[in-house]
Amino acid sequence: CCLTISSWYGLHSRIMRTKPVDSMQEASDDLHGTRLARVLTTVDLVSLGVGSCVGTGMYVVAGLVAKEMAGPGVILSFVIAAVASILSGVCYAEFGVRVPKTTGSAYTYSYVTVGEFVAFFIGWNLILEYLIGTAAGASALSSMFDSLANHTISHYMINHLGTLNGLEESYPDLLALLIAMVVTVIVSLGVKNSVSFNNALNVVNLVVWVFMVLAGLFFLSGANWENGRFLPYGWSGVMQGAATCFYAFIGFDIIATTGEEAKSPDTSIPYAITASLITCLTAYVSVSVILTLLVPFNLIDGDAPLMEMFAVHGFLAGKYIVAMGAVAGLTVSLLGSLFPMPRVIYAMAGDGLLFRFLSFVSPHTETPVVACAVSGSLAALLALLVSLRDLIEMMSIGTLLAYTLVSVCVLLLRYQPDRDDSGGYQSDSSGCGIGENGIEVDDSASFLKRILGSHYYTIRMRLGLPNLGDRPTPATGRTVTSCVLLFFILTFFLWTLVIYGFDRVSGGARWAMLPFIMTVIVLMVTLFIIILRQPENPKKLPYMAPCVPFVPTAAMLVNIYLMLKLSSITWVRFVVWCSLGVLIYFSYGMWNSSLELSAREEAAHASSYQRYDTEVDDSFNIDEDLPPQEDEQEGQYQGWAAEERSYQYQKHYQSQQHYDEQRPSNSHNSRSKGRTNEGFEELVNEEYSPE
Repeated sequence: CCLTISSWYGLHSRIMRTKPVDSMQEASDDLHGTRLARVLTTVDLVSLGVGSCVGTGMYVVAGLVAKEMAGPGVILSFVIAAVASILSGVCYAEFGVRVPKTTGSAYTYSYVTVGEFVAFFIGWNLILEYLIGTAAGASALSSMFDSLANHTISHYMINHLGTLNGLEESYPDLLALLIAMVVTVIVSLGVKNSVSFNNALNVVNLVVWVFMVLAGLFFLSGANWENGRFLPYGWSGVMQGAATCFYAFIGFDIIATTGEEAKSPDTSIPYAITASLITCLTAYVSVSVILTLLVPFNLIDGDAPLMEMFAVHGFLAGKYIVAMGAVAGLTVSLLGSLFPMPRVIYAMAGDGLLFRFLSFVSPHTETPVVACAVSGSLAALLALLVSLRDLIEMMSIGTLLAYTLVSVCVLLLRYQPDRDDSGGYQSDSSGCGIGENGIEVDDSASFLKRILGSHYYTIRMRLGLPNLGDRPTPATGRTVTSCVLLFFILTFFLWTLVIYGFDRVSGGARWAMLPFIMTVIVLMVTLFIIILRQPENPKKLPYMAPCVPFVPTAAMLVNIYLMLKLSSITWVRFVVWCSLGVLIYFSYGMWNSSLELSAREEAAHASSYQRYDTEVDDSFNIDEDLPPQEDEQEGQYQGWAAEERSYQYQKHYQSQQHYDEQRPSNSHNSRSKGRTNEGFEELVNEEYSPE
């Protein structure tokens, strides 16, 4: 039984240990060092974000969703996906300011808040999304060149290489493999070279976007939206399309991975995230309107929708101008997908969760070249063997889960006590104004005060909300943590009941499920009110997500709903990938983590120290000093690992007692091995003698 408890506590402490936030600050040394070049400006970050989205999202996803899922309702799909992205984006922006050294993006965020296993899980899924995005970009470019060549490239490969799984449209795409390898070389040459190339292609893409909108005005036909054609697949199709369209907004996540390479991450990251989301939404909506008004949704070309929409009307010059923009846009989108992937791998390998050789940074290019080579090769192999349609279906699920967990992290951090300069946590509950260490009391409700006016304080009093001068404590932090995790689980349960139960049954069965749904909703509202009644951290940051806890909670609800709207085969592939990741973590990452190695080193030092001072002063009673120590630390937030530290301390003390009891039974060994201790004991007794 003792061994079982010990094993459980050991496993719990490892998977829930967190990386200290102090280690992520600019003035401190990271566990694996910062060696990436700081060369990116705000304009560079906006260009990265917009380029990574607008390429595949505009030239491929818009046509696919319009034809097969939502019809002209793809416009609404993009708006819904944009709302979900904005909710997650403001949480990303706060983390970009709170934790500026964010090479690993959501992986790093969760490492300092939730725990190591969750961090690995998020990082592993981000790798999947970037891997698929890179392969999909290479396949889309290959299809674009094939379309311009009247499909002679695909016919040549099918005739000489055959097909995959006997499918006529699926063949070994050597051109996609070549494209992925070329872009990998470009990314490996250095971040500034990559971004300069990215910016030049974005200019071309922007010009072509404006041309499509203006030229398309001459070929519009309102009949394509009439007689129920705007929502041919209903709202279910719109929501399914929104889940697929979500991939088209992952640019702000790419911005967040560049925290170590941005010149001013505190200001650049929030501005770049906001600007890229607004720009991408404008581009997608305008292009979707033009596309669905030029061509009936069922006649949209699946491989090159924007090129062929002008060809249908005989405007061949427009087709080739759009082709130029498509090549530029898909190239920059491919670059944007490949750019963050080696940086996530670099961050995870530097922390020891993946193989450490992947964290090698070239002194010449100042980029993680090994991670670039490995990730680019895997993406090229995927582009060679998997069709574009299959890749697009797998794009969104890991990203949605990662964004959901980022929202959870922001919610948790906002309600935890703040660290003081000595590394502890403040527990002072002083009133409003300027607190200790110059921390201002955060009046985060100013927006609600302007809306509600005189009713604001009445509502606060009736809901039992905390005073503005209240400070969070370890107890309130634990309360919020428990409520957020339960809310997260109940959200999955609620949308599962709605999507796979309520929406797919009728009659009495639907009404029978309604009480279960209402019970879950009541529980979720209760948990939300409990969170709302806890005091929020008053610390001011250069940028903070507005209306917490409303915005992170809404992000969780929307993202989880979109996840569950994805197809079953996507979930199957996701489970297989996650199983592989769990195997890697428990067989390698958990035992080679930098935190694990540091803990072993500290344990070794503590063991050596205890070996020589166990008999220094027999009058010293550790039990007498434990209660004051607990009282002293009662107001200090100890994080996820507090219980494990207490358990290890107790276990170490019990083993030491057992060791002391066994010493007299072997007098010979005590005499021969303990001479140094005996001499040291005599010296101490003489020095501390009562006389």
